Amino acid sequence: MGRYRIQGGNRVAGELSVGGAKNSILPILAAVCLNKGESIIHNCPRIADTFLSIEILKHIGCRVVFSGNTLWINASGINEINIPNDYVKEMRSSILFMGAMLGRTGQVNIANPGGCDLGERSIGYHLDGLTAMGATIKHIDGTMHCTGSLKGANIYLQSASVGATENLMLAATLAKGPTTITNAAKEPEIVDLARFLKSMGADIRGAGTSKITVEGTSNLESATHEVMPDRIVAGTYLTAAAMTRGDINVTDISPKDLIVVTAKLTQMGCKISYGPTSIRLKAPERLKALEYLETSEHPGFPTDMQSQLVAALSIADGHSTVKERIFDNRHSHAVGLRLMGADVKTQQVIIGTDPKKEITLFDIHGKPELEGATVEAKDLRCGAALVLAGLAAGGETIVQNAKYVERGYENIEKALTEVGADIQLEEA
Repeated sequence: MGRYRIQGGNRVAGELSVGGAKNSILPILAAVCLNKGESIIHNCPRIADTFLSIEILKHIGCRVVFSGNTLWINASGINEINIPNDYVKEMRSSILFMGAMLGRTGQVNIANPGGCDLGERSIGYHLDGLTAMGATIKHIDGTMHCTGSLKGANIYLQSASVGATENLMLAATLAKGPTTITNAAKEPEIVDLARFLKSMGADIRGAGTSKITVEGTSNLESATHEVMPDRIVAGTYLTAAAMTRGDINVTDISPKDLIVVTAKLTQMGCKISYGPTSIRLKAPERLKALEYLETSEHPGFPTDMQSQLVAALSIADGHSTVKERIFDNRHSHAVGLRLMGADVKTQQVIIGTDPKKEITLFDIHGKPELEGATVEAKDLRCGAALVLAGLAAGGETIVQNAKYVERGYENIEKALTEVGADIQLEEA
């Protein structure tokens, strides 16, 4: 079990490039199952979740070569429909193999997915949509046994779920007839998945809007694709500079995908300038509080940046209120921040009963400085937030459970060291 050892107080200053997006590569690696030929994927992040997806692909019969940041995959030999629980329990996005494998083979056996503990994230929307397309799903001893020859359907998502939208896009690609997904998620990663599917020959329209139409086909071809840059990694690096009175230029990104994040950082006193594929941030001597911040579906403020912004607001001048309304349990970073001296209070509020839904309210009174402490990452973005807090704190901070951070950041300790941070990854 690794941990990060951080000596705080250094400015984050310089230039960092950003690699491929975690939230894009994972559905794409499920999508390669649809193609009986080859897929070449460039700009793949070398993160724990990528390697876990590769193990799933190998288990079901794919041939995989991972060289540098390029993946070569041949899915012609898929011969296994059972996806082991050991893989599934570690990564929630493994549920996407359900739609892809149903489309490819007409059957798959898979356990309920695991991953970071972010509360009640029901897969009901996934199951309802697949059932509407003709799948039969039986729950036996904790495993979902799924069979069916899929047909197109009109599907309405009660909530604009990213995972359900992706799963249904995958299932619809090889289904017979048209599928329409209404109230679809609109995240940039949805658009990237559609680009990959279309490069294989899929007929998909409307990705990036609330209505996606997929006309099923039986003729997919080999494809080459470059994964979009990771907007959350980029936002994390920008926030690291903001918290340390730094000056950073983040490159190889799509600035338009970060507008909502940079808008908040600008309100907090940072000076932001944009290039065609870069963002430069100059931090003030002290950040300003935000009166109110709320996470929401794209194009709103991304839940995956909430933890990092709460860390930044914990040292901002003034009082801030943050509402997390996507994930019930995305508040564990508050515990670590309080151990470092932050004045961050949380309150869970139930706002629905069918289905039950909780939101978290953060009440934050910014302190001039945090103090180093030993803290524990409980999930991926919690870990990132505590790393950022350690960079800004006085003294030494140890962030335990580095494995969570490694799920979404490729060598974050090396990247931050390049721009002046004093951070080391220690293997237990």
